[in-house]
Amino acid sequence: MSLALEIVLLVVSVLMIVVVLVQKTKSAGLGEAYGSDTQSFSTRGKAASREAKLQKITIALAVLMFALTLVVLIVGK
Repeated sequence: MSLALEIVLLVVSVLMIVVVLVQKTKSAGLGEAYGSDTQSFSTRGKAASREAKLQKITIALAVLMFALTLVVLIVGK
């Protein structure tokens, strides 16, 4: 039982790393501060929707990882 939970925790951890690495950074540098953003509104909307989904997935994986860590600690004792 403990081994299976540890494997699931490892898989969730790797998934969280991948999801965080796929997300774009919040700061775009000086270029965006001075208005050199050339994306259309529809492109921004699609990107924002994708980023929102990735943020929700990140939060869900973090909660799952926290819960699994507690369960592994309790079962391991």
